[in-house]
Amino acid sequence: MTTMTSLSPRALAAPESGIVEVVNYARGRDGLIPLWVGEGDLPTPDFISRAAADALVAGQTFYTWQRGIPPLREALVRYYQRRFQKTLAPENFYVTGSGMQAIKLAIEAIAAPGDEMVLLTPAWPNFAAAAELSGVRPVSVPLRFENGKWQLDLDRLEAAIGEKTRALFINTPSNPTGWTASPDDLRAILALARRHGVWIIADEIYALYYYLGGRAPSFLDIMEADDCILFVNSFSKNWAMTGWRVGWIVAPPAMGQVLENLIQYSTSGVAQFMQRGAVAALDEGDGFVDDNVIKARRNRDLLCDTLIATNRVETLKPDGALYAFLKIDGVTNARQAALDIVDKTGVGLAPGTAFGEGGSLFMRACFLRDPAQIAEAADRLRTYILDR
Repeated sequence: MTTMTSLSPRALAAPESGIVEVVNYARGRDGLIPLWVGEGDLPTPDFISRAAADALVAGQTFYTWQRGIPPLREALVRYYQRRFQKTLAPENFYVTGSGMQAIKLAIEAIAAPGDEMVLLTPAWPNFAAAAELSGVRPVSVPLRFENGKWQLDLDRLEAAIGEKTRALFINTPSNPTGWTASPDDLRAILALARRHGVWIIADEIYALYYYLGGRAPSFLDIMEADDCILFVNSFSKNWAMTGWRVGWIVAPPAMGQVLENLIQYSTSGVAQFMQRGAVAALDEGDGFVDDNVIKARRNRDLLCDTLIATNRVETLKPDGALYAFLKIDGVTNARQAALDIVDKTGVGLAPGTAFGEGGSLFMRACFLRDPAQIAEAADRLRTYILDR
């Protein structure tokens, strides 16, 4: 027996991230404009970092509440009242060590090895990989791409639900496509879940990055108290806290002990001083978020207008999220194209091959960066596309 052959087959089968492959290929190059990962270029605001630092200096370094400190759960109540016009209780909230852990715990709470979960693709690859690591089979349902726009095929979604299906994973606004479910889409998906007796795992992390006015439609707008929906979310995108690894789950209070147990046996909770920073983000960060959304909308327009004008890029401006998902004429291997674009332009894009079925001909660009960088990246990409 060797070291590798004695490892878990699930661990051995965990895929390398197609995004990280390109990042590792080009990391540290001079003049690089990195649009490959889903984060902006601003550090965490001082009012958040200061709150965490003050708590750290004050000695808030001991074991703490598995479900999250009461002030943070209460701040989440206030956030949902302001942003979603939804009255929830502290007992609905469970603080996790990142949005990624929120997804992993949601899967483990409702599914067992051999079960299936249905997801809309192209999709952030971590959900499918997390399901597989839990022994759950992800079933892909590609969105339709027509005339530059992504659309839900509800019949295809329902056809994917089988006897082993435990949940539908719905990310809206979507990473990477920017597809955003309409209220009618959400009603239809919820009706489908009710009819088949399956859960919904709702990833609404980009709900505030919505470019048609206000926030994006949410399952919270239409659900009843007894609907089986778990919401997974993170502090990463809204408040420039990607490196903090703090997230949360919104769940029925009846699940409280189950989720507390899952947290206990994975991370045993999030550091209290980090949670103090998260409280500040929620209570003091609305202006920061709103400014970022304005910047993202302007950058979306700048990048997409430049590339669409080449007449060699098939896409429309996304309704939500932080990404342009670009179909460039002549690209038949997105992975190789991403490496080539890095070499020839110094712009880092994520290959669509990383996002599952339906994404192989596309490239993803995150546009939440300094407008001057987006303008420069758009110009470099325009030249590359026209010279192909």
